[in-house]
Amino acid sequence: MTSVATAISLITRDEAEHRTAEGAASTCSSDLAQGPWEFDAAEALRGMPAYGPGASSADVAPASTPRQGQLPQEYKDASEDELHARIRAAKETLGDRVVVLGHFYQRDEVVEHADFVGDSFQLANAALTRPDAEAIVFCGVHFMAETADILSRDDQAVILPNLAAGCSMADMADIDSVQQCWDQLEELFGTEPDADGRVPVIPVTYMNSSAALKGFCGEHGGIVCTSSNAATVLEWAFERGQRVLFFPDQHLGRNTAKAMGVPLEQMPMWSPRKPWGGTDPETLRDSRVILWHGFCSVHRRFNVAQIEKARADYPGVRVIVHPECPMEVVDAADEYGSTDYIRKAIAAATEPTVFAIGTEVNLVNRLAAEYPQHTIFCLDPVICPCSTMYRIHPGYLAWVLEGLVGGEVRNRIEVAADVADTARVALERMLAARP
Repeated sequence: MTSVATAISLITRDEAEHRTAEGAASTCSSDLAQGPWEFDAAEALRGMPAYGPGASSADVAPASTPRQGQLPQEYKDASEDELHARIRAAKETLGDRVVVLGHFYQRDEVVEHADFVGDSFQLANAALTRPDAEAIVFCGVHFMAETADILSRDDQAVILPNLAAGCSMADMADIDSVQQCWDQLEELFGTEPDADGRVPVIPVTYMNSSAALKGFCGEHGGIVCTSSNAATVLEWAFERGQRVLFFPDQHLGRNTAKAMGVPLEQMPMWSPRKPWGGTDPETLRDSRVILWHGFCSVHRRFNVAQIEKARADYPGVRVIVHPECPMEVVDAADEYGSTDYIRKAIAAATEPTVFAIGTEVNLVNRLAAEYPQHTIFCLDPVICPCSTMYRIHPGYLAWVLEGLVGGEVRNRIEVAADVADTARVALERMLAARP
């Protein structure tokens, strides 16, 4: 199957020729066909960061967003074959001194060089199985590299090939805004536990958040969750708190709590920079889950009309979506679950099946190639990958690996010790929580 990067290049080269009769086989931005270094240069000229083309292009990047310096010209000019050869040669030279991790949503041209492929937490744990590795090259986004640094040894260097590979969802909840929210909630609820020993509110952060927010949760009796264990984590939190402050993804929080029987009217939204988060004290007092106004721009692209079209085109289609999708999409689907859930569901299908999947297109295309006995397609007909995942390119991977060969650690991600210590507490609570 043609990779997403190749498909985008073909569409951009001659969009009319490669468009289907329905006009669906298009891409959200022709800029995706350019090398990511073009956006690094553009940001340097503008003096302000951006997420780049793709699903997050309309999201506003905070001024604190890391920026990538210019990639040396030799990596920009190198052909795809040359870059692959240089990556393989560097990995062979480094041997067990390096481990390369590739997230499910990475482009195929990067994933082919990964020693492990998985979601963010799977990869952070996979790195622990390589104790001899001096360097962990994380082909993902910034919060993932931070988590790997928190869980790895102090003498291991965690490297992010392109520092501009952030996450717009993670950036929607920053430590200052969360602290302001927390201060207002403490002012409203106080801090004393009820007769059952439950404190007024427990903070829960999704794995897709900064190390600072994981540290905040560790410091305030809270916990981290993934899309796989969100229900287990919420059960843990409800045993200890009267209500939960869930950030940064409103959709994962809403979909999970709703499935657990929490009424929608007890899940108000907290919008930062608005008095009482845009709600009111009475509503907050009656709440069970306070949802942060954050979202994933990839999963927000999916809608009910896409599901209806899939059912009309393929009677009997099996629709599976990610829990970061809006509630109405999750309700209209046959199933929902994490990337690992989606992979396992397809792998377990014994008869040829049509699957319509609501998650990032790189993973969907890879599953379609891996399981040719099934018909597998992305619900979103427009090729629009995760903007920040797409900032990782073989050129950057070659650059950091060849730096290691030469004894230079490039783009190291280091979490301050005081933040790492409290973040590790929240992560350990998550690991200890069992269904």
